[in-house]
Amino acid sequence: MGGLIYSRRPVHVPRYQVTAVETARKFDSRIEPDHQEDDMESDSVKVHADLEDRALILRARGGDMRALEKLVYRYDEKVLSMAVSFVGNVDDAKDVYQEVFIRVFKALPKFEFRSRFSTYLYRIVTNVCLTHRTKHGKNRFVSIEENAAEDTGPFQDRVLPVAPDQTDALAINNEYSVRIRAAVGALSPRQRTVFVLRHHEGFKLREIAGIIECTEGAVKKYLFDATRRLREQLKDITS
Repeated sequence: MGGLIYSRRPVHVPRYQVTAVETARKFDSRIEPDHQEDDMESDSVKVHADLEDRALILRARGGDMRALEKLVYRYDEKVLSMAVSFVGNVDDAKDVYQEVFIRVFKALPKFEFRSRFSTYLYRIVTNVCLTHRTKHGKNRFVSIEENAAEDTGPFQDRVLPVAPDQTDALAINNEYSVRIRAAVGALSPRQRTVFVLRHHEGFKLREIAGIIECTEGAVKKYLFDATRRLREQLKDITS
């Protein structure tokens, strides 16, 4: 299958903004538990989403390309957001985006619904990102547009909202931000994955466990070790 798979809407990297100070506050060894009431409410929403995903997958298997487009539409922004969080720039995130949906397209006929499609999809995203990082080395840092740099604070790093065909997207404009990204990048693959999924993408502990296929206790251990290492490496920033 050639070309990049797109949904029917333009796909944009979501706007987000995280200061180095805010990130540093996450370097705490305490693991906050997920809220049970919120989990119960979100579970009902996920059950409905799972049923819709199943219907779309079955239609796509039958050759309904509109169903495939709609399936991509449901997850394209999250896939891009995760890709940017992992690989650090939009150009590489585009490659990840393409590879993920090509793999999904090829795997749909064999998908057995043993897990949620979203969990299966995010597992693919994580694996593609880790493989991409291994092939291409550490994140590349590019500068932001001049007019966007004017209102950034002393500890600020910013990702500008851009379409996938644009090149300037990732902003790293200060020493602390570069140090934090380097420290996160130096974590082991599992530690880095858990930290990014939890603190950059907001996944719950049990969701992360499903994505990386381990126990929730193991997720807590990876997160504890990651935050401890980051706190030690960046103690002059976080103290």
